[in-house]
Amino acid sequence: MINDLLVSVMMVAGTFFMFLAGIGVLRMPDLLMRMHATTKAGTLGAGLVMLAVATHFLDAGVTARTLAIILFILLTAPVAAHAIGRAGYFVGVPLWDKMLKDDLKDRYDPDTHILHNPDDDKDT
Repeated sequence: MINDLLVSVMMVAGTFFMFLAGIGVLRMPDLLMRMHATTKAGTLGAGLVMLAVATHFLDAGVTARTLAIILFILLTAPVAAHAIGRAGYFVGVPLWDKMLKDDLKDRYDPDTHILHNPDDDKDT
């Protein structure tokens, strides 16, 4: 009984966070914010669903697989989001017009694809 309740709570919470990730894709104004919303909420949602699966079956093989899936998602989602966001910025996908700060502005050379580090200009 407690096991079923715990599984239900994790499944509902996981689907809620994945739903929020989908809403984030639709509602956020630019690529970088969309990537942030989907990576954070989607990873948490998928992790909770996988934990619910492991809790439901209570089998060593299933638990090992679900933990491997969670680890894989935790390792790959942020890296993929970073790569997609960086590629979008370098290709010239427009940022939100109300963005307050752009740390990469005037540091990226679009011809050579080199990012200039301002610390290189300091005399040591």
